[in-house]
Amino acid sequence: MITTAAYAAVTSKTPLGPYSIERRDPGPHEVLIDILYCGVCHSDIHQVRDEWGGSIFPMVPGHEIVGTVVKAGVNVSKWKVGDTVGVGCFVDSCHECEACKEGEEQYCEAGMSPTYNGYERDGKTPTYGGYSTCITVSQDYVVRIPAGMPLERVAPLLCAGITTYSPLRRFGVKAGDKVAIVGLGGLGHMGVKLAKAMGAHVTVLSHSPGKRADALALGADDFIATGEKDAFKVNVKHFDFILDTISAKHDYNDYLNLLRRAGTMVLIGIPEPMPLAAGSLVMQGRKLAGTLIGGIRETQEMLDFCAEHKVASDVEVIPIQKVNEAYERVLKSDVHYRFVIDMNSLKQAEKVVEKTTGAQP
Repeated sequence: MITTAAYAAVTSKTPLGPYSIERRDPGPHEVLIDILYCGVCHSDIHQVRDEWGGSIFPMVPGHEIVGTVVKAGVNVSKWKVGDTVGVGCFVDSCHECEACKEGEEQYCEAGMSPTYNGYERDGKTPTYGGYSTCITVSQDYVVRIPAGMPLERVAPLLCAGITTYSPLRRFGVKAGDKVAIVGLGGLGHMGVKLAKAMGAHVTVLSHSPGKRADALALGADDFIATGEKDAFKVNVKHFDFILDTISAKHDYNDYLNLLRRAGTMVLIGIPEPMPLAAGSLVMQGRKLAGTLIGGIRETQEMLDFCAEHKVASDVEVIPIQKVNEAYERVLKSDVHYRFVIDMNSLKQAEKVVEKTTGAQP
């Protein structure tokens, strides 16, 4: 076993702080990854504070991991020491169900093993995430980071990137399509960049009129402040595709009416339940769907697409010691647009502790 420095929440009421966990030595088909950067996802906050229920403590969050392979098992064929790789929202699945066989591991019928706040396939060993110095993962659940990409800006692609890329690809967004991105946060800003890279005409819909300048700077062609009078009336039947990133309660029907005949709206946020007027769909042959991250194959496809089109997240890099402050800032929407932890800050702190401990009589 490998003793590993981490940051953990011991309970839902305590802040994240220094913690020590055990990582296993790589098995025959596993790799050990030295973590360089880990993104901060809003879902980290929800789970650390047990806002979704069922949180497992102590919890080491983090599922947007970029690092370097430092050790490979004897039967590893996909990776070698020195490779720059990523780990996203899950680290294993059953391998046997229809979803897994089709490369849709996120929909594993037996349940995927999340990177943290879950269990290994034995159902009893807890998983710990990327707010740590290293992680051991099966070679099949690792993705390649294309050469030349800025690693700190790649980390959020392992969640925010694939979460927005997947619906755009799955529902066939193409050059010339009129695409609306609802919400301009960590997910929305990636939706803008990716849809634009696919050649779409992109409009941001936001209740915050002050985000207009940011939306246009990110590449959006237009901006609609949804709180303005008649905003929904004057844009009826305007869009081919709507990507709804909002997790706060809002009326789907207002947005569905912005779709053209046979248009599609995809939900990637999970707000409180909202009544749906069937007529919004039936009378114009519209579609309402939802997607969850993406499988390993599609995540690799997304990274390669981003490398080709020079797409990466807009980030603020922080030391691990500022993660609790970062959580509060996320809740205030005070970040453009994702926090990323430089894990060297944890490694340096660990060295200081080792040196101090070593000096003790």
